[in-house]
Amino acid sequence: MTSAIRHQLPSQMLERSWNVVVVGAGGTGSAVLPSLARLHHAMLELGHPGGIDCTVFDDDTVSPTNVGRQGFYPNDVGEYKASLIVNRLNALMGTNWRAQTRRFGAGDPLYNVDLVIGCVDTRAARRAIVSAAQTSGVYYLDCSNDTDRGQVVIGQVCNKSYTKRNPERLPHVGELFPELIDVKLDAKDETPSCSMAEALRKQSLVINQAIAVQAFNLLWTMFRTGAVPFSGVFVNLATGRTNPITLDPAAWARFGYTVPTSPEKKAGKSRKTKTG
Repeated sequence: MTSAIRHQLPSQMLERSWNVVVVGAGGTGSAVLPSLARLHHAMLELGHPGGIDCTVFDDDTVSPTNVGRQGFYPNDVGEYKASLIVNRLNALMGTNWRAQTRRFGAGDPLYNVDLVIGCVDTRAARRAIVSAAQTSGVYYLDCSNDTDRGQVVIGQVCNKSYTKRNPERLPHVGELFPELIDVKLDAKDETPSCSMAEALRKQSLVINQAIAVQAFNLLWTMFRTGAVPFSGVFVNLATGRTNPITLDPAAWARFGYTVPTSPEKKAGKSRKTKTG
């Protein structure tokens, strides 16, 4: 029998700045980042010692089809997305965040990073985040969406030895939904839309904001309570519904993820078998 669990944040996240990496500054990223700056400001106002220290990765530039659909304006066309957003937020909110105008890769170090927020639209990009985080044990908040639906999933990326020692670790998006990091399933044709009308036929104008709101709410709740409230949220704009993924091994099992048994529990079962 399983039951819901409570997952407390590490003490360092309550005692110093949250070191955050955001991968992707396009549709969802350009909606998440202003909310992240608001959270930073709120944390400082409520007495947190450091708020949020953020680095943003994106190698893309603004195209005409991004205007109106993403957080960019006509004068932004041709400029790097990461630099535009970070410079604006630094000027408006007094932050000292950094922009990396390049693609995040599997070899990028994540030492001393608390949280990676993935706002990417390919399985290869998600796979790179998971690969980079294998030895760091960071939280990975994945913000994924399709035409008019998507999900926000938070978990911890760790190596196998850490997972065996810490079975209470939260499963990440690649464990609950393996198809989302299976690079073989990525579409071969990633040709960008040639007009905004074509882009809007492919994807709802609202979905990026809807996903960003759920991510914002999750992070705000984490700060206010000092704990992760749930594993994630499904968003479906077609039906108007949102459904949470609870912090419950039984809920995770429905997606095919089984919580590893700790060495201590294995030893206990072995003794019972021998004496029974």
